Amino acid sequence: MIAFLYKCRWKVELFFKWIKQNLRIKHFYGTSDNAVKTQVWISVCVYVLVAILRKQVGAERSLSEIIQILSVSAFEKVPLQELLTHYHLDSETTEPSNQLMLWD
Repeated sequence: MIAFLYKCRWKVELFFKWIKQNLRIKHFYGTSDNAVKTQVWISVCVYVLVAILRKQVGAERSLSEIIQILSVSAFEKVPLQELLTHYHLDSETTEPSNQLMLWD
């Protein structure tokens, strides 16, 4: 019985780990059961929509990269195909930044 309860608890822990890693939920905005369920389901819906978009467009980027690109360029009038294939994230650019360097 104890092993079964621990196994169930571990599944819950893995579920919350997946939520934090994939759904970008850092904290819950409400405290009621309905508020938490609503926020989780909205995040799951966004995740599934982005996965469908990724498959239809044929993008090779990860889902988290696509979500980041969409959040940065939400108000740009650029076709999604072009946005997901030609957009460069800041970590990929080789241009020098305006950040001052302490050491060479």
